[in-house]
Formats: sequence, structure tokens, C-alpha cells
Amino acid sequence: MNAMEGISIKNVTKTYSQRILFSKKTFNAVENVSLDITTDPPEIFSLVGESGSGKSTLANMILQLIKPDIGEILLNGKKINDFEMLEFMKKIQPIFQDPFDSFDPMKKTDLFIYETVKNFNIARNKDSINYIIDQCLQKVGLNYQMIKGRYPHEFSGGQLQRIAIARALVVKPLFLVADEPVSMLDASLRISIVNLFKQLKEKENLSVLYITHDLSTAYYISDRIGVMLRGNLVEIGNAKEILGEPLHPYTQFLMKALLEPDPDKTKISLFDNEKNEEKMTEVSEYQLKGCKYANRCPNVKKICREKNPEYYYIKNRKIKCFLYEEFK
Repeated sequence: MNAMEGISIKNVTKTYSQRILFSKKTFNAVENVSLDITTDPPEIFSLVGESGSGKSTLANMILQLIKPDIGEILLNGKKINDFEMLEFMKKIQPIFQDPFDSFDPMKKTDLFIYETVKNFNIARNKDSINYIIDQCLQKVGLNYQMIKGRYPHEFSGGQLQRIAIARALVVKPLFLVADEPVSMLDASLRISIVNLFKQLKEKENLSVLYITHDLSTAYYISDRIGVMLRGNLVEIGNAKEILGEPLHPYTQFLMKALLEPDPDKTKISLFDNEKNEEKMTEVSEYQLKGCKYANRCPNVKKICREKNPEYYYIKNRKIKCFLYEEFK
């Protein structure tokens, strides 16, 4: 990828410690992750995986809410911590999980957007500010008169999420980091927000990092996808190809774990067999020396418990699994 055209994550690791009884152990919430997401042309890249896989930690490092312990993140070839914060926030904007937490319930909703315009010195004249607000709201299917003077509790969750997106749009960012943006919404509202991200990519040339555990919306919205497991990106490539034909055993597990429309088919459990379940109780997957999926994998080999696999390239994707060692 051209270094001047997007986000480049280079060998990033974030380590945390946890106290267990009288001992203190460390684990990598994100481990040696490298990833490029383009802004020219724009793309929607989805991070998927179970809760605790490191998706939000990676997003928070991109947003500079936390710092990586190892590695670096670049925006258009420049380290993100070398940007002035106001300049950085004009380029990358967050969309958070719970729209109700994004607003002060005691404050009129339109003031959030009004203050964003003023704080970023986008406009100072009241009429100009109101015009900008209205234009951004129209991009998300609302308008200024619909929100003016109203408090957050007067809107649905879907409307508030649209307003949050409109607030992000006033700075004309290159990139949105959307962390589980539809998980708190009713199922009937989710597709409208997902469609909105697609429209913004096509009409506003916006790239989106879409973080989710919902494989159906990831399949629908994404150009590319990355599957995270215990801080590792284990499969990266075209979303339709990966979810249509998953190759990594963990991706296959995620697909099998989806609800089956056929009631005669049994939904798989976390463990595919008793042997894997027994092994799982002894060692935390975060602490494994080798592959983080070795305790659950039905195809586990001796080397999987001894070494963390490299990336292998097959069918236009990267896969972190010894099953594909021949494709090195």
C-alpha cells in the first residue's frame, strides 16, 4: 500500500497484566499485529472475533486512546503520535458502541454538533454553522429542524447513532473507527446504520474500520475482513471469500457457531470434542506459547503448541496456521 494513502499498523503489541491470587501475569491483548487499511481508494475493513479477542484494543490504539507497547501506527506515512491532536482528530473520528453514552442527557443534542464545528474552527458565523450542521445531518438521513432543541432521550438509538455519525462528518474525516456501532440497536435498525456506512464510503470517500462480532453485517458491509483471535490476526482477505470459504480453523468455528436455520441441525458448542474441552481447562489461550487456537482446534498438531505460526498466503489471503505451511 502507498504509505501516503491510509492507516498502516506495523507490528503492534499491547500488553496488560492481571493479578491471579498472589501472582501477577501478563498477556498480550494485541500481539504483533500488522495491517494496512486504504483511504484512497476508500474501503470498509471489518475486524471480527469473539469478545476479548483484542478488536477494541486495536481500535483504541488507532484513536490514540491508549498507546502500543511495541510497534507503530502511521496515517498517510506519518506516525499518529506526531500529529497535533486537533489535526489528527480531523482525519480520524470514532463512532462508539452505545449512542446514549455519547451524549450528555442534560444537554440539547444539536449543541454537540454546534460545539464540534466551533472547536475545530470549521466556521464561526452562526448561519454558516447551522448550514454545515444541516448538510451533515442530511447525509445521515436527518435534518437540523428534526434535532434542534431536543434532548437525547427524545430520540431512538438509531437516530442518536446517526446524529453521532453526523457530528463526526462535520470535520470531513478520512477515516471512521466504528466499534460495535450497531450492537446496541434493535435488529430492525441495524441494517439502516450498516447501509449508511456503505453510502458514506461511496459518496463521501470515507474509509471505515468496522468492529463487530456479527458476521452477517460484516459479510454485507465489508470489502476486506480480519479475523482476530486472542490478540492475533489469523485470517485476512476479501470478506466475501473468507466468510464464504473460511480456511483458518477458528474462522470455520465462527461460521459454524452461527445459528442454524435448520432446527434438526445442532449448533456447535465452544468445544468440538471432549478432548479439546479437557485441554482448555488447564491453560489460558492468552498464555499459550504456540497458536492461540491450539486448545480448541480439531486439526491441532504438535508444532501448534510449540510455535506461533507465521503468515501463509493462499487464495489471495493471509492465514496464520500451520495447516498452510506448504504455501510459505
